[in-house]
Amino acid sequence: MHRLTLIIFLLCPLTLLSQEVTLTRIDPPSWWVGFKNTELQLLVYGKNIANSRISVDYPGFAIKKISKVANPNYLFLDMTINAAARPGIATILFRAKDKVVGKYLYELRARKKGSAERKGFSSSDVIYLIMPDRFSNEDPSNDDVAGMTEPMNRANPDGRHGGDLKGITGHIDYVKDLGVTTVWITPLLENNQAKYSYHGYSITDYYKIDPRFGTNDDYLKLGDAIHQRGMKLVMDMVFNHCGSENWWMKDLPSPDWVNEWPEFTRTNYRAGTSTDPYASAADSNLFVRGWFDTTMPDLNQHNPFVKNYLIQNSIWWIEYAGLDGIRQDTHPYSFKEMTAEWGKRIAEEYPAFNMVGECWMGYPASVAYWQKDALNKDHYNSWLPSVFDFPMYDALNKAFNETESWNTGILRLYDVLSQDFSYANPSNLVVFAENHDVTRYLDTQKDDVRKLKMAMAFVLTTRGIPEIYYGTEVLLAGGAYDGDGFKRRDFPGGWAGDTHDAFTPKGRTDKENDMYNYMQTLLHWRKTKEVVQSGKFRHFIPRDGIYTYFRYNAKETVMVILNNNEEVKTVETKRYDEFLKKFKSGTDVITGAAVTDISHIVVPAKTAMIVELK
Repeated sequence: MHRLTLIIFLLCPLTLLSQEVTLTRIDPPSWWVGFKNTELQLLVYGKNIANSRISVDYPGFAIKKISKVANPNYLFLDMTINAAARPGIATILFRAKDKVVGKYLYELRARKKGSAERKGFSSSDVIYLIMPDRFSNEDPSNDDVAGMTEPMNRANPDGRHGGDLKGITGHIDYVKDLGVTTVWITPLLENNQAKYSYHGYSITDYYKIDPRFGTNDDYLKLGDAIHQRGMKLVMDMVFNHCGSENWWMKDLPSPDWVNEWPEFTRTNYRAGTSTDPYASAADSNLFVRGWFDTTMPDLNQHNPFVKNYLIQNSIWWIEYAGLDGIRQDTHPYSFKEMTAEWGKRIAEEYPAFNMVGECWMGYPASVAYWQKDALNKDHYNSWLPSVFDFPMYDALNKAFNETESWNTGILRLYDVLSQDFSYANPSNLVVFAENHDVTRYLDTQKDDVRKLKMAMAFVLTTRGIPEIYYGTEVLLAGGAYDGDGFKRRDFPGGWAGDTHDAFTPKGRTDKENDMYNYMQTLLHWRKTKEVVQSGKFRHFIPRDGIYTYFRYNAKETVMVILNNNEEVKTVETKRYDEFLKKFKSGTDVITGAAVTDISHIVVPAKTAMIVELK
């Protein structure tokens, strides 16, 4: 899997069985020379491994410190990798009673050229979110794997449906042709749980792709396919909790590896307690230490070995898979001192890298606290470059359904944007109308495709980094509010025998093709428009259900008009003269039609009109 060799010598039994020493695993399983941080901490696991003596004989790679913990089946080795270290295989020997009981051939790799300078995703990108179990099954041989406790059951909305890495790789040209530039895939690491393992958020091995998705090598092949097409890859990671069947849960290194309670205690899910200046210690403690669910033990990142394990795991995957970004699940639920150190250490190795955190709160000020360089009163700096714009998500789900009034309807979009002063970097917010955790947007809008198109036009032309959920482009709905499994329906055509194939124009219905073509037009246009990717933003207070804003730079100006009314509106544009006085005409981006008179612009009902001004 990692081109490593693990050799375990089982020698003649020792006098006392309890003193038998064996070696089972070392994490991280490999590392690289050339990092700025020359420290590496190895987790070593095996029966009575703490009773062994360890030696390494490799130039530039040396043991600095050996730490024992409560469980004698664990050791932590602090290693140094100095300038003398070269790529190669370092032999780590474990001895007991003067006999070698284990040998690990530890690979030190060469970093790829330009690895440290890699550029993460940015506002020039559009993210496409894929849930792998529900996208495409191209390798039926891994639908059921020996040793994995949950079998495939496509009839169960909450079961495993068989989607895999080869399914994504096989349709990567579909993703590219749509016009997105970045692929975010929900967690792919092993989730060997008895049920609900398809979603990936109960990790049981942090260094292994779940075999029902494929192998580590399959993940590398997918990354190569994405990069060969000029696209970027974002990995979903989870620090707050692991799966209850994680390999270490059967034999914890120490009692404080996870946050334990006398009996099962669930978090209060109140992320605001982390920033609330008046929060009680009881509420704050329950938020960060309570378990997310019965099958999700809460990791104690105050334990320095847990902290190092998670941080090094991120760096390992960035380097191993050539990642262009990380999405961090339930970001505020972890101890914030640890996540800040995580962000800082990654920034030290990859200064242009980007990570986005799930900070699910409804107010801009609450979300802004978690973005790097926020002007927080407690001086906390998260070192997290990007956050999801959940306040805008809330606004988008209401804006086009409500009756227009002083504080409802389309004004909700304006109000959220007017609070961008809260953020250190508004252009690095990820903007979305839906994702894998919420009801499909088409369902919230009562199947009104006009509203979906308005939302997508807004997401793709406002400030920030747009994110599109798989299937939105072909009107994939979820079944209203039926539960998580329905929010994550299979992509039509991703399974052999599907009678409906939305991956191809011929397989799509007329309505699906209309939506796909609308999205494709917008996405490919945005790819070429620096003015929309990074230009300045200026908007006008909505009136009578009309919201108008401009994206502009020294070279171009784009006008966007959202008509939230159920009737056609003729928009008098005199009010926008500060932008329009130097323009006489324009082009409708969606239709390609000329707009010859910009003093009066006719906008159809429930429509977004995007005009490139001439």
